Amino acid sequence: MEFDSKIGGCGVEVRGVQLAHLGDDDFVRLREAFVRYGVLFFREQTFAPDDHLTFARRFGPIVVNKFFPESEFDCEIAEVRKNADQKMNIGGGWHADHSYDPEPALGSILVARELPRQGGDTLFAQAADAYEALSDGLKTTLRTLRAVHSNRHIYGEDGFYRKTDLAEQLGGMDRVGDATHPIVIAHPESGRPVLYVNPGHTTQIEGWTVPESRALLDFLFDHVSGEASSFTTRFEWEPGSIAVWDNRQTWHLALNDYQGEARLMHRITLAGSPLAAA
Repeated sequence: MEFDSKIGGCGVEVRGVQLAHLGDDDFVRLREAFVRYGVLFFREQTFAPDDHLTFARRFGPIVVNKFFPESEFDCEIAEVRKNADQKMNIGGGWHADHSYDPEPALGSILVARELPRQGGDTLFAQAADAYEALSDGLKTTLRTLRAVHSNRHIYGEDGFYRKTDLAEQLGGMDRVGDATHPIVIAHPESGRPVLYVNPGHTTQIEGWTVPESRALLDFLFDHVSGEASSFTTRFEWEPGSIAVWDNRQTWHLALNDYQGEARLMHRITLAGSPLAAA
């Protein structure tokens, strides 16, 4: 098993392993790399839905997604689907999964099932590295702050997806909520400080007005994923590709550049734990 980190500013490509036949020692190595790099990319995998479930359970409990439709195979596998006649895709803006939950997701395992002829790549960003690159003064300020995360503006009664051609496809749009987390968390496994805000779900800084919050949050968002960022990677999906990401320290964005074609991914979300300040 080999790790190739020369793929951009986030994640590592893992070669020489089949996840459906992974030994215990190799899983320990992958788990360590998962925490170290934030995203693991795999190619040329033979990975049935049962293999997907078995591999996910080695990380721990699975969370049934609140909003995505269930796959035909198991309720713990969610479909991230865009049909050929749909214009909108799921996850088309930078975000961290389930940051609006009191115990955000540990991570996710995404498997390519049906891909467009071209396009449909996913971007990833490393928020722990981005925190390290900030000035000492800003780091000190951020460590004193907490931020509000919500899904109401996306999945709520008047949310963004309600007004798109995804509305009938996504379930549970009334199951919305908010959570507040430190802006700088200690990674639950490594203890590393992580900048824990994201454009999709972080709505404001606790105790600040929305306009006040926007000025700082927009600066942080651009720092992590803007055009000048060195913390991002673009992953080009192929048949047999899998991505496993650590939701506590990364963001992702699914590009919507394949109009008129279908894309189907299977996703399992891994249960997380409360987040503490660094």
